Amino acid sequence: MSINIQGYIKLSLLDFPGTVSCTVFTGGCNLRCPFCHNAGLVKTPGAEQNAEGEVLDYLKKRQGVLDGVCVTGGEPLLQPHLSDFLREVKKMNYLIKLDTNGSLPEALKNILSENLADYVAMDIKSSPDGYHKASGSELPFEIFAESMRVIRESNKPYEFRTTAVKGIHEKEDFLKIASLLLPDEKYFIQSFTDSGNILGGGCSPFTNAEMHAILDEVKKILPRAALRGQD
Repeated sequence: MSINIQGYIKLSLLDFPGTVSCTVFTGGCNLRCPFCHNAGLVKTPGAEQNAEGEVLDYLKKRQGVLDGVCVTGGEPLLQPHLSDFLREVKKMNYLIKLDTNGSLPEALKNILSENLADYVAMDIKSSPDGYHKASGSELPFEIFAESMRVIRESNKPYEFRTTAVKGIHEKEDFLKIASLLLPDEKYFIQSFTDSGNILGGGCSPFTNAEMHAILDEVKKILPRAALRGQD
């Protein structure tokens, strides 16, 4: 039984905070965010050969050199045998960071209850009333709120993050998101970058000044909020 791995980055100093890691990309996603920069993983998740065996072999060879593995996507929790893969990684004494869109709270709860993730990063796509537009999905916001609850109750380190996209978000969206979070929680606002392979149109980045202005307002609610991908 395997999971669909469509590629991996052998060495990353950015994807798993404070950890020298390998980043693994799983195929397939149940959301259709217009600004998604991994459109190939979403639309044609089986287009390339599955690299799971190659990844496991690489991780065995890099024990003692790498500290962790970041599992991202796509949406990793869609993989029915994700827990099997994570167990194999854990046997090699790697720390695991799981990236998720928060749409599968029960699967997330199962992974966390088995201690198969050491750090969780959940994307909060927008404010509750903007979620359908930002996620390209009709899933109710309550599902994503449940994932936030599961993460908080796991006692694992975590972060929440939002990719800021002009054409999708207004400044008020970030203030509404901030109001959903606890004052001491880590929240990152990430700059949108057009990879040339995004799912939708009408998306552009906020300027550096606009991003800092948004952050200044958000920090009044969330002192630990910060920018990513910005000067």
